[in-house]
Amino acid sequence: YDAYYNRARKVRALIKRDFENVFADGIDAILAPISPSAAFGLGDVADSDPVAMYLNDVFTVTLNLAGLPGVAVPVGLNAQGLPLGLQLIGRPWEEGDLLNHAYVLEQAAGFVSKPGKWW
Repeated sequence: YDAYYNRARKVRALIKRDFENVFADGIDAILAPISPSAAFGLGDVADSDPVAMYLNDVFTVTLNLAGLPGVAVPVGLNAQGLPLGLQLIGRPWEEGDLLNHAYVLEQAAGFVSKPGKWW
């Protein structure tokens, strides 16, 4: 219990404190990558590379640990036509402001995601 749970609680508290310090300095939102690569294509078997699957989630873990709102915004396509995105991390209880920032980012990127019928 002490070896894992209490250590994890301490790490979570440190992560949360770092975000609180940034937001206390007047930052409204943090722009970050959503993943290190493009999304997997529909029907691709991602189980063949478990490290790639892990890495596609790694950038979203810290905001979940800190209990912060976040939103993924599509901003373009890679050379293979797969979506690329950025995430915005916002202040606690300020989801409305975060969505407004996301809207501005989406408009500035000029990317409108309209996937074709895949079913």
